[in-house]
Parts: sequence; structure tokens; C-alpha cells
Amino acid sequence: MAQFIVIEGLIGVGKTSLCRILEKERQARLVLEPCDDNPFLASFYADADRYAFPTQMFYLASRFSQQMNLKQGDLFSDLIVSDYLWEKDRLFAEQTLAGHEMALYDRFSGLLQGAITPPEFVIFLDSPTDVVMSRIERRAIEAEQVIEADYLDSLRERYYSLWNRYTQAPVYVVDTSRIHYVDDMSHRQTMLELIDGWLRGEPVAGAPRAYQPPTRQVAMF
Repeated sequence: MAQFIVIEGLIGVGKTSLCRILEKERQARLVLEPCDDNPFLASFYADADRYAFPTQMFYLASRFSQQMNLKQGDLFSDLIVSDYLWEKDRLFAEQTLAGHEMALYDRFSGLLQGAITPPEFVIFLDSPTDVVMSRIERRAIEAEQVIEADYLDSLRERYYSLWNRYTQAPVYVVDTSRIHYVDDMSHRQTMLELIDGWLRGEPVAGAPRAYQPPTRQVAMF
């Protein structure tokens, strides 16, 4: 049975690039976020209040369809890799929806949650906001050019809030401002070795440990 892993991260941080590297180097089957097909996305970036709900519901339906396809298996691949986690959908919904729209979203999402297969582990790619902003500018995707630093900072906080409560699989955090696996072959090999080790259950020397929520400080009297 194929192993299933997830590569997560902010826009422009390098998650889809890493997925495609795994497709090429490890013959992985890809499950990519359907962002290019969302007919509401450009309108959402321009007017979030008006277009948040149709944008989010399109993602929910598209992602659920993809997740169901995972259950079909793949006779030609031992690895399935996705550039999004199912729980991420609500993370975005929390940021963009409120009131009756949020309640309606939760009703639909709750009906679907039980059918979702968790991954073996999640790799969360992170970088400082200024690095992410420069990569977004370099990507030159028109719909992304209106994204602001405050939006990315808020989104990062929501990701870590998710990791603090996520128990379905280990989460490994990797700073991609220091590893350039797209252009540097030695960095690419390092990243592949990290992932191979986690897949075998034998992490390589120096590999990041699974993320742990910050320990709360208890006041002593």
C-alpha cells in the first residue's frame, strides 16, 4: 500500500516545487491543490468579504473529491504526496468566514471529515515573511500580487495554532530560506534524504524532530 505524505506551507514557500521533485525523483503520485481552477480566487483577493464563501466552498468540494480519489490506490507508485492538508481548509475558513457563513461551512465540512485518510506525516515549509513576499513577487502570478505581509503573518499564526492541536500525524518544520532544493542539487539531495529517513521511520542525523506545542509556563507561588 502506498505511503501518503503532505507538504504544507505558506504561498510561495516552495511546497509544490518539492512535490514535483518527489514526483520526478521518487515516482510519487501527486495530489495538488486545485487553486488554479478556482474561478473565485482572483475576485477573493480583490474583495475578500464578498467572495470568501464561494471561494472556500469551491476549495472544500474540490479537496474532498481529491481525498476520495486517494482511496482508489495506485498500482504504480509507493508514495503519494499532496501539497495541502485536509485540515488546512478550515484554517483558511476561520480567517475569511464568520457568522452564518462559518456555521454553514462547518456543517458541510463536518459531514465530510470522517472519510478523510490522515497522512504518514506532514512537512511544514516555513520562511520569514520578507522571503515569502519576494518569492511571490518573483512568481509573478497576477492573483497573488495583492497579498500583503500582514495576511501572511496571520496565516502563519493560524498554521502553528493548527499544529498545536493536530494529533493525526507528526509535523516536521523545515526552514526553506536556508535550503534551496529547486536550484541547488546538493540541497535537493539533502531534502530527499530527510524525507526518505522519515518514510523509513529512521530519521537521518540532524533531521528536525516532530513539532511539539510550546510548553505553558506555570506560575509558582
